[in-house]
Amino acid sequence: MRFLLRLIGYLFVAAGFIAAVLDGARSIANSAPRFTALGDTVAAVLHERYALIQPAIERNIHPLLWDPVVLTLLQMPAALVALFLGFCLLWLGQRPQPRIGFVTRR
Repeated sequence: MRFLLRLIGYLFVAAGFIAAVLDGARSIANSAPRFTALGDTVAAVLHERYALIQPAIERNIHPLLWDPVVLTLLQMPAALVALFLGFCLLWLGQRPQPRIGFVTRR
């Protein structure tokens, strides 16, 4: 399980760095800061299913979850979200630290 968490974590970190490089190149070309929102990335990946996310969340979970929570998350930069999620998965998938200095016998 740790291997799978680390693998997915490394993939998210790589995707975050790629998104950061693309945003940086786009910002240099435009001479102004430009960040790709997570909603734009999700819309590009899911195509027409993106429009079905809002009714599904409002109907199945709770209507108030969509407006303040999910919309705020979808407006965040995709690079930061991917990097944060990747580093969290890497932290969860790390090996347990050896217990040095603890007495195991009584």
